[in-house]
Amino acid sequence: MERRMLSNTRHRTIEWGDCDPAGIVFNPRYFEWFDAATAALFARALGMTKAAMVKRHGIVGIPLVDTRATFHVPCSYGDEVRIESAVSAFRRSSFDVRHRLLRADDTLAVEGFETRVWVGHHPDRPGGIKAQPIPQEVIDRFSEGSPA
Repeated sequence: MERRMLSNTRHRTIEWGDCDPAGIVFNPRYFEWFDAATAALFARALGMTKAAMVKRHGIVGIPLVDTRATFHVPCSYGDEVRIESAVSAFRRSSFDVRHRLLRADDTLAVEGFETRVWVGHHPDRPGGIKAQPIPQEVIDRFSEGSPA
């Protein structure tokens, strides 16, 4: 039986400062929003802020190691959009997040993809980081229907 993964939705109004001189969203802004959407997804799944998650699990964080986006249609100043985010795969120490940014009329505008790694302090290199296994209790919280 395939597990259904928890998703999270964030709503946003495109602001003047999000746009380039052509009046459409400056592409790097999407990656900023996707990063915030990942933090919100983990907060929903784990029932704690990212800072609390880092402290609770003794990790440095969940740094981004790969990202990309596919731009289908532009978004402009004043548009109401929503970002739907879900983890699409967990591995030993890394995971993938998929984001879908939709305009108010449900048109898919942008798809974002991230690969992140669960990292802690490196035991042999002061100041260094090293991938660690993602705790099963964290993975389990992303199964649809898990209590937060």
